[in-house]
This record gives sequence, C-alpha cells and structure tokens, in this order.
Amino acid sequence: MTEDAKQGERIAKVMARSGVASRRDAERMIMEGRVKVNGQPVTSPALDVLSTDKVTLDGKPIDAPQPARLWLYYKPLGLVTSTRDEKGRQTVFDTLPEGMPRVMSVGRLDLNSEGLLLLTNDGELKRRLELPSTGWLRKYRVRVNGRPNDLTFDPLRRGVTIEGEEFLPMEVTLDKQQGANAWLTVGLREGRNREIRRAMSEVNLIVNRLIRVSYGPFRLNQMKPGEVIEVKRRVLREQLGEMFDGLAGSEGSGD
Repeated sequence: MTEDAKQGERIAKVMARSGVASRRDAERMIMEGRVKVNGQPVTSPALDVLSTDKVTLDGKPIDAPQPARLWLYYKPLGLVTSTRDEKGRQTVFDTLPEGMPRVMSVGRLDLNSEGLLLLTNDGELKRRLELPSTGWLRKYRVRVNGRPNDLTFDPLRRGVTIEGEEFLPMEVTLDKQQGANAWLTVGLREGRNREIRRAMSEVNLIVNRLIRVSYGPFRLNQMKPGEVIEVKRRVLREQLGEMFDGLAGSEGSGD
C-alpha cells in the first residue's frame, strides 16, 4: 500500500482520478451535496478519504482510479466541446467510438473550429495540462478573408488589448494568398475564448476556417475528422515528464 493510500487523499482529487470530472467540477459537486462517503453526505472538498472508503455521486459508486490515459481527437466542425449543451446541439462526447471510457477534454475548441483536441480519463492530468504555467504552444492553420501583408500582424505579435482584455503576443506567419483568402499559421500559449477570431478582427480580418494542428508536443498529422488515437504510455512519460509523475498508474511501464 502506498503512503498516500494509508494517509488518504482529498476527495476531489480521488473523484478526478476516477474520471468523474475535473477537480474543480468535483469540488462543485461536493458543495452541491451530491457526494457521500460511506453513506454520509460530504459538504467540504477538504475531506481526505482512504482507498477503503466508499464514495458515491448522486447515489452511484464512483469508479476506482484508473491509469491516466490520453487520446488525440480530430474534432470536426459543428460539435460543442461540453458534456451537454443547453441548446441541444451535438457534443464531442456524443460522437466518440464505442468502448471509450468516460473522458474529459483538455481545453476547448469552439463550434466553428476543428482540429486537435486532447481527451483524458484523468481529471488531475486535465488540470495539469491546462495550467497556464505549462505554457505549451498551440498551433493553428487559419484562413482569413482579406489581403494582409506581413506587417498587418505586428500588433498581434506585440500583444494587444481587446475590450479591456490583454492578449499575450502571438506567433503569426503569413503562409500564402489564395484568391480572396490568406492562409496563416498562428501560435498561442494561452486559450482565451475565441482568441484568434477576436485578434484577427482587431486587424480587420475575418476568420473563415480555423484548424488546431498541435497542442504542445502532440500533433494532428494525417488524422481525419472524427478519428481518435490513444497516446502510448511510453510516449506520455517521455513528453510529460514531471507532469506525468504521481498520476494514477503512472508508475506502470506498459505501452
């Protein structure tokens, strides 16, 4: 038995590692009174639980923590990146292959964007990958309507303030002009809501296609819309390093 198992772990962390939700969402569920330990309601996420404790959410036992896993998913256009949508639109999670465990997305892509979305069964891994301190570069292929030149993007490379919100400097390369449209490669180290579309609007360009092609070390490559590929554990360990240490099952050596 590990030292953590003897001393217990925060209940929200245990819930996250079971794949129920991110740690933040697990804390919200606890505060809403939806979680019980050994039949007793829990109202504080500060509670430590042992591996022998029985944790339930909405009356149903949560799964035992599973080894942390990560998938690359080519999100098609027209899907919402949320578990359920108030407007009844189809979500990413409605379209995943049968046999996939319950997963969460690392960050989001909006309805009209496509490309690489990372999925994980581990809420703690999700949290670590989304932390601003991770600072992973996310690259996009972006098609804009207009005829920009290289100087057009200087304000975005310096960093701009839009509606009182400061945007970090972007990496922007003008790749080619194709009729009335231009293709760009854009790199970001943060993920604000509709960041690229808002930034391009600031320099009088309209985005009409946006494809995320990489997220940190993980790349879309030749994937097709709707395709899902699991990242091998060996690759996870190589690419994540310290971020992978201490996650459920991270000490295993399987591929």
